[in-house]
Amino acid sequence: MPSPRFDRSHTDDLIAFIGASPSPYHAAANVAERLEAAGFRRLEETAAWDGEAGGRYVLRGGAIVAWYVPEGAESTRGFRIVGAHTDSPTLRVKPLPDTGAAGWRQIAVEVYGGPLLNSWLDRDLGLSGRIVLRDGGERLVFVDRPLLRVPQLAIHLDRSVNEAGLQLDKQQHMTPIWGLGPVDEGALIRFVAEEAGVPAGDVTGWDLMVHDVQKPSYLGRDRELLAAPRLDNLLSVHAGLVALLAAAHDKAAHIPVLGAFDHEETGSESTTGAGGPLLETVLTRIVSARGGSLDDRARAFADSFHLSSDVGHAVHPNYVGRHEPGHLPVPNGGPILKVNVNQRYATDGRGRAVWTTACERAGVPAQIFVGINSIPCGTTIGPITAARLGIETVDVGAACLSMHSSRELCGADDPFLLASAAAAFLEG
Repeated sequence: MPSPRFDRSHTDDLIAFIGASPSPYHAAANVAERLEAAGFRRLEETAAWDGEAGGRYVLRGGAIVAWYVPEGAESTRGFRIVGAHTDSPTLRVKPLPDTGAAGWRQIAVEVYGGPLLNSWLDRDLGLSGRIVLRDGGERLVFVDRPLLRVPQLAIHLDRSVNEAGLQLDKQQHMTPIWGLGPVDEGALIRFVAEEAGVPAGDVTGWDLMVHDVQKPSYLGRDRELLAAPRLDNLLSVHAGLVALLAAAHDKAAHIPVLGAFDHEETGSESTTGAGGPLLETVLTRIVSARGGSLDDRARAFADSFHLSSDVGHAVHPNYVGRHEPGHLPVPNGGPILKVNVNQRYATDGRGRAVWTTACERAGVPAQIFVGINSIPCGTTIGPITAARLGIETVDVGAACLSMHSSRELCGADDPFLLASAAAAFLEG
């Protein structure tokens, strides 16, 4: 039976959210749908914004920024921001997708981000993303059934693979199959258009990717673990959404904000990435919509704090030597504070104090992750937004195994613990 310590309804909801969000575009759209249900209203970026109190959001492609302005909030009111990202490493469809060899029909793909390539082999893959129509309209695409597969070479044809290790060429070995016969130019887009219910001739652009069709599930004798695709970083997107809805009230001391950005896995440099101007523009317009000046914006930013939330590494039982021996985060031990003195993470002593206070207020245990000196750690949107906006930032997350695999693993209680601490941060 599951551990009785925490209510698993949060993790059940996360499972549903991940299952419905195979691409960044779906993730952002699903956040928007939940915000609408909670009374938030979408603002168009081309329209004038009012300064009224309440919940608002901006949706741009695979990114979304949402916030709640408390009644009577002055133009210098600071922000409490939870930042996360909607994208995950995967295989994305090339502009001319139809290809094949030796009687097999295949789909040309490009490696997106830094996936564990072997984790995509011999898995049943669906297709998701968006198509853009001739009139400028968009449709989301979600083919959630076995459609493609990247077949592994049989051991009989590579008998040294278990000793020498699997060597994969991204161009030669990662092209999925999806049928038999000669190359059929235009077949994929005709298929996608039919799935979307639009004429194939109306489809003039697309952003499509594969996803593992196996559903998220609890794992282990006591179901204390969660196995799922895209935990990096839909776990944090979901936690930030739950935290924002909890903090969306008129007694909030600051303006709570959720920023869920695309393209973190490729450096965040895009119109929908954390390295672009989206968040800065939105925060500036929130200030100016209430009559604030440039000086008011500077004062609001100086009274702001950013919680950058992304998954981190749990200690791996088979590779303990790859971890810093004094800092070994474990699943269900609570969210992790991520520290790197070279600013791969933005955490400093002040950020640690703010995060510690939030965890204490939420009654949540906390852990610390520090990389081993001989292995450089990854990075997050934290340093990017800190440098761009000059807003103090702390990096946190949930501990997981198999990061960047097609299917990752975390503690089943940790999503709830992270969301609880994030809510306390937004309300603090």
